[in-house]
Parts: sequence; C-alpha cells; structure tokens
Amino acid sequence: MKPEDRRVRRTRAALRQALVELVLDKGFQAITVEEITERADIGRATFYAHYRDKEDLLVGIVRDLAQDRERLLPAVRQAHAQGFTGLPVKYIFEHAAQERGVYQVILRGEGDGRALREFTELIRSHAEMAFRDRAEQLGVEPRIPLGIVARAWTGELISVLSWWVENDTGYTAEQITAHLRDLSVYGRVWATGLTPVDAPGAVDLPGGGVANPGGHG
Repeated sequence: MKPEDRRVRRTRAALRQALVELVLDKGFQAITVEEITERADIGRATFYAHYRDKEDLLVGIVRDLAQDRERLLPAVRQAHAQGFTGLPVKYIFEHAAQERGVYQVILRGEGDGRALREFTELIRSHAEMAFRDRAEQLGVEPRIPLGIVARAWTGELISVLSWWVENDTGYTAEQITAHLRDLSVYGRVWATGLTPVDAPGAVDLPGGGVANPGGHG
C-alpha cells in the first residue's frame, strides 16, 4: 500500500471514530464538523477533502463496511459450497461485536436515516442474490417471490442485530446465528413449538397440499 493510501485510511478512520464517539455521546443532530475535526485532531480543510459534510461522513461509514466484504458478507459462493451454514450472518455479528459503536450509530438511524437505508439495501441485495443463486443451483422454484423473501429476511436480521448491539443479551455471535439459521430453515411455526396441527393453514400450499414442517417460514 502506498504511503498516501495509508494516510488516507488513517485520516478516514480517525474521522469515523470521532463521529461515532460524538454521536453516541450527543446525538448526530447536536454535533458539528468542527467538533468532529477537533476530536480527530484533523484540520477542517482535510475533512472537506474527503467528505462534503457530516452526513456524507456518516454514509461513508456504511460504504466502508460494504468494501470490507470479507468480514461483512464473506464469500457467498464458499458458503453455498458448504451448505446452509449461516456463515455470512455469523460474520456480520462478529464484525458488529468488534465495531459495536459503528453499528449502533447506523442501526439507530442517526442523521436522516440514509445510512441505515444504505446498510439495509446492502444486506437485502446480497441476500436476494444468495437466495437466487441457491435456487438456481438446486433447480428449485421459489414458492414466494425472492424479492419478498430477501426483504423479510433482511428486516428480521436488522431487528435482531439492532437489539443485539444495544443490549447485553448474553448471546454470542455463534449462538444468535444458530437461532437465526434454524428460524430460516425450519420456520416460525416450528420455532414457537407449534406443529401444522396446532396452526392449521400455516403451511398449506396451493392446491391443498401441506408443506413439510421443516420448510421455510
């Protein structure tokens, strides 16, 4: 890596850390660019060489996560080769454990919510691609449009992730991933301890058939 590239990375990292610390302390609306640069010990001119304003810096945090694919959403194809492992989800939670403050700022919808929307769309687009690839590889026809499946799955993940980073839940990244994986594989009827007999119609298929209770839900 070139020296100037390292300097750019250090500068951006310092500004991101300053922003996160200040937002967690005061809230996004209450802070200024001047406070961010003072906390980061970086000149205002340098700030504006990288970002237009504090909103641009906040969104930049999400884009940096997107570039860190190996840790945010690792090797989808590799995960496919290993079967339905939940590995991409586990990496998200492990990354969130290491960058808890960053995830708190994003998932709280700080600013105008744009960073959260970008983060959600990043997860959704990768999820839909993964579901589509898996369906094609296995030669199966989705029972529900994959756009809906991906949005439902993403909403579920974002909600659990937000709760997890904000609270001492007692669950490790591996444990929470196992629960989400089982929920995806076996469905909500199974997860709540019910059976198709307890919840008639919950797993009915068009034409009067009944899905395997181990199906998606």
